[in-house]
Amino acid sequence: MFLRSPLAALGLCVATGAVAVLATAQTAAAEESAHGDYKGRVTAKSGLILRDRPTRSSRIVGKAAYGSIVHIFCKTGGDRVNGNDRWYLLTDGTWAWGSAYYIDNIGPAPRWC
Repeated sequence: MFLRSPLAALGLCVATGAVAVLATAQTAAAEESAHGDYKGRVTAKSGLILRDRPTRSSRIVGKAAYGSIVHIFCKTGGDRVNGNDRWYLLTDGTWAWGSAYYIDNIGPAPRWC
C-alpha cells in the first residue's frame, strides 16, 4: 500500500492500534465472564452461614443476608444440605463456602473448582 504522507501513515497506525486495544478489551471481558463472573441470590430466610470449608461442621466465618447477591468463584461437592451436596466458594470480601441449596444462580451455573 502506498501512502502519500507521513500523517496518513500515522493515522493508519493509530486506527490499527485502537482496533487492537478494543479487541484485547473484548477478549479480556469474555474471559472474565467465562471464569468467575458467577452470581447468586441467597434464599435462606435467616441468612446464609458462610464456612471455611464445604462442610456443615467447619468453622463459621460469616453470614450473608437473605436476598443478597453473592459472587461465586466455583463449585465443589461437600456435605449434603437437604439432599444437595454442592457448595459454592464465595468471593465477597473473604473467601468462604456457602451451601448451594440456599443460593439461586443468577445466570450460568458456576464452573467446577
